[in-house]
Amino acid sequence: MWLAALAILIGLAILVWSADVFIDGATALAKKFSVPSFLIGVLILGIGTSAPEMVVSVLAAIEGSPELALGNAYGSNIINIALVLGATVLISPIIIRRGIVKRDLPLLLLITVIAAWQLRDGTLSQVDGIVLLILLVAVLGLQIIMSIREGYHEHEDDIVVANADSAHSNNLEHLNNLEHLNNLEHLNNSESLEKLEPSVTRGLVSLIIGMLMLVASSRAIVWGAVELATLWGLSELIIGLTIVAVGTSLPELVSSLSAARKGEHDMALGNIIGSNIFNTLAVVGLATVIAPIAADPVILSRDVMAMGLLTILLVTLCVFAFKTKRQFGRTSGATLVLFFMGYTAWLIQSVSM
Repeated sequence: MWLAALAILIGLAILVWSADVFIDGATALAKKFSVPSFLIGVLILGIGTSAPEMVVSVLAAIEGSPELALGNAYGSNIINIALVLGATVLISPIIIRRGIVKRDLPLLLLITVIAAWQLRDGTLSQVDGIVLLILLVAVLGLQIIMSIREGYHEHEDDIVVANADSAHSNNLEHLNNLEHLNNLEHLNNSESLEKLEPSVTRGLVSLIIGMLMLVASSRAIVWGAVELATLWGLSELIIGLTIVAVGTSLPELVSSLSAARKGEHDMALGNIIGSNIFNTLAVVGLATVIAPIAADPVILSRDVMAMGLLTILLVTLCVFAFKTKRQFGRTSGATLVLFFMGYTAWLIQSVSM
C-alpha cells in the first residue's frame, strides 16, 4: 500500500516537470518550422499525451480486461473536456478560430456519434476496431492537410476579438521600434543561422524526453492508483472510468495548463481535441482489434451519453464564443467543470445503488 502511494507522489512530481519540457520542445519545433500551433497540439501533444491511455488500454485488452480499456478511453474523453479544458480556460481564456468551429469540432462530434453507434448493440467487434483505425488515418491526414493549408492565417480571428485601443497602442509601438529592428536585423540573421541547428536539436531532445517521462510517470501513477483501488474493492469498470482515466489524463492536464501559461492557446485546445480523437479511434480501435469487447449496458446509457452531451456542450460554447467575438473563457470553463462534478456525482450514485 505504501509503495503504491509513493509511486503516485513521485509520478506526479515527474509528470509536472516533464510536461514543461514537452511543451518547450513542441513550441520550439513549431516556431522553427513555421508549423501551426493547433496542428502541433493535435498531432504531437494530442497523440503524445494519449500514449498512457493507449498503453493502459492495450495492456488491459491483452490481459483480458477489455472493459477497463473502454472505460479508460471514454472516461479520459470526459475528463479531457470537462476537467482539463475547463481548468485551462479558467486560468487562461482561449480565442476560438474559424477552423476550429468549421472543421475540428464538427469532426470530433461526428467521431463521438460513430462511437455511440458502434456500441448500440453492446458489443465492439474486431471489424469495428478496424473501422476506427481506418478513420484515424483519414482524420489525421485531413488535419495535416487543412492545418498546413491555413498556414500563417491561423491567428487571423484574433484581430476581431482584440481590444481596439490595445491594437492601436501595439501598432504605435511597432512603428516606433521598426527602425531599431531593421538596424539589428542584419546582425541577428547571422546569429540565428548559427543557432538554428542546435535549437532544433534541443527541441527534439526536449520533446522526446518530455514524452517518455510523461508516459512513464503516468504509468507509475496509474499502477499505484489501481493497486489502491483494488484494495478498496472497486470494480474494473469504475477503476477505468475514474482512477485510470484521471491518471492517464494527467499528461493532457499538465500539458494544456503549461501551454496556456506560455501563451500557446491553440496548442492547448488542439491537445484536447487531438487527444479525444485519438482516444476514440486509436485507443478503442487497438483494444478492440486485440480483444472484442462486450460492454456493460451502463456504458452506453451513462458514460457514452455523458461524453456525447459534453461534446455537444463544448461545440455550443465554442460556436457562441466565435459568433459573439468573445474569448472562450472563465464562464465556459466553470460550466465544463460543473459538468464534470455532476458526472462524478452521477457515477458515484450509480456505483452505490
